[in-house]
Amino acid sequence: MNERKAWQETLPKKRMGAGALFLDEQNRVLLVNPTYKPQWEIPGGIVEQDESPRAACIREVKEELGLVRSLERLLCVNYLTGTDQRTEALMFIFWGGVLTANEIAMIRLPTAELSEYRFVTVDEALRLLTPTLGDRVRRSLAILPTNSTLYLET
Repeated sequence: MNERKAWQETLPKKRMGAGALFLDEQNRVLLVNPTYKPQWEIPGGIVEQDESPRAACIREVKEELGLVRSLERLLCVNYLTGTDQRTEALMFIFWGGVLTANEIAMIRLPTAELSEYRFVTVDEALRLLTPTLGDRVRRSLAILPTNSTLYLET
C-alpha cells in the first residue's frame, strides 16, 4: 500500500444511505414499511464499502422492489450531524420517476425485510416518515420541476 492510501485510511469515515423517490400517476409518494423498525421509509438503504451512493440506490431498488432503474438525477444530499442517538452521515435521494400501473404491478417485496408498500399523499408521508426524512422528501418534491439539487444539514 502506498503512503497516500495508508494515510487516507486513517481519516474519519461517514455512514451513508441512499434512497429513491418514486411517484405514481396521481403524484403520490411510494413508501415501504420495514419489518425491522417502526417508521416507514422510501426505497433504499445503506451504501456499502467501495460502492457509490447511486450504485447502492440502484441495488437497493432492485432488491426491495424488483425494479431496475437507472436513477440518473440526484435530488438531495443531507449531512446529518452526530448526536447521542446516531453517528454523523450523508444521506442521498435520487429521482426514481413516475411509476405506471404496469410497473407498480411488477413490484415484488422481500417479505423478510419489507412488509408492505403504499402510495401516499405528501401529508400522509410526513406523518409516516421520521421528521428528518420527511423534510428531505418534502423539499425534494418541491424542486422536482427545476434542475436543482438540494444540500441540507440537519
